[in-house]
Amino acid sequence: MIKTARISVRSEGHTDVIDITGKVSEMLSNSKIKNGSVLVFVSGSTASVSTIEYEPNLVKDMKRILEKIAPYGADYEHHKTWGDDNGPAHVRATMMSPSLTVPFENGKLLLGTWQQIVVLDFDTRPRNRDVIVQIIGE
Repeated sequence: MIKTARISVRSEGHTDVIDITGKVSEMLSNSKIKNGSVLVFVSGSTASVSTIEYEPNLVKDMKRILEKIAPYGADYEHHKTWGDDNGPAHVRATMMSPSLTVPFENGKLLLGTWQQIVVLDFDTRPRNRDVIVQIIGE
């Protein structure tokens, strides 16, 4: 059986990290599917989905490290294409991936104790993000 649903997420951009674990767990519970996998996918080329220990200092660490890898304010060739400023957002999103698959058993996500599902929005402005959740199993 496959069930597909959506989560709407409001983001501030600039590597905003949003915990969606509770929403994904609620969707899984409502699906009545007991065993399988959940695919979480964010639409858009400037955001990603991952897992993290969602605590304020680790979120700050992620932002700091990503700023070193693909800094805002640097010169990106992409800026010449559209005249915008979100080249680092595209680079970060590509490195991080737009999707994540999490197994579940007996209706429960098999995440680690300190592991949460997050959407990371790297764009240079606030956005509404559409997150697709596809529950696959029996």
